[in-house]
Amino acid sequence: MANRTCFSAFLLLLLPLEFIAVMGVTPPLPLPECRPIVAVDRDLVQFAFNLEFLEAEFFLFGALGIGLDDLAPSLALGGPPPVGGRKANLDPIIRRIIEEFAYQEIGHLRAITESVGGVPRPQLNISAGAFAAFFNRAMNTTLSPPFNPYANSLNYLLASYVIPYVGLVGYVGTIPNLVGRTNRELAASLRGVESGQDAVIRTLLYLRANETVMPYGVTVAGFTDRISEIRNRLGRCGMKDEGLIVPKQFGAENRTTSNILSADADSLSYSRTQAEILRIVYGTGNESRPGGFLPNGGSGRTAMRFLATRN
Repeated sequence: MANRTCFSAFLLLLLPLEFIAVMGVTPPLPLPECRPIVAVDRDLVQFAFNLEFLEAEFFLFGALGIGLDDLAPSLALGGPPPVGGRKANLDPIIRRIIEEFAYQEIGHLRAITESVGGVPRPQLNISAGAFAAFFNRAMNTTLSPPFNPYANSLNYLLASYVIPYVGLVGYVGTIPNLVGRTNRELAASLRGVESGQDAVIRTLLYLRANETVMPYGVTVAGFTDRISEIRNRLGRCGMKDEGLIVPKQFGAENRTTSNILSADADSLSYSRTQAEILRIVYGTGNESRPGGFLPNGGSGRTAMRFLATRN
């Protein structure tokens, strides 16, 4: 009987959701920790500030050595300056690309502020130490010397691999829950640029996928695998992240091992909830326990709502 029950459950997994509904069987709901929160549009859109601030400051400092307080201080709304940002040792082409990304992030902050109002910039930690801690956890070892995102172009691209993709899947998860058409259009536009940034970063890394990152003895592709794995573990809601090279069964139409655009079996973007995003950028796997790149927690009502549940 146990075997028959398990076999029946397995068959249900293979059936299209529409057919299951016709049979009168309700598909299983996501686990509570993987369900979207209920909130008004303003709060859902403003949650994106946490990633947009993080990207803006990291890209600005990496390319120019200065941050939002120098270029658009009014958008910070009095929030504390970031910790540890500095100009990266980038080659001219990468520096130009990152500078463009930085200006795009300023535009995103302005567009969200004009649409739904701003929130103060949260305390950000974009120091080499914060990235070193993240990479140590991803690689399940203590890298020696500590990983430094500002040391060279390759390190900076690997560090950049950590951030825009998280913002992209966050927008994908948010858009279906927005009621207002204007807010949906804004989030979709922001998602478009985030996906473009992520694609550029992944393409630049793919061109060097088999190159060994010195002095660690691990290839670029190996690093992206481990970064994607740690984001899946921290997010706690299944596989929504993949490295640059995958087995064919996970490639586009099961025909490619390249994975420049990370996507599901139908080549659709993965989505994450606000809780999943915080678990990743906090680096704690817990949306109520700040740390990592947001040591004091995120800004806005949604992030504060999770902080209020701390034990």
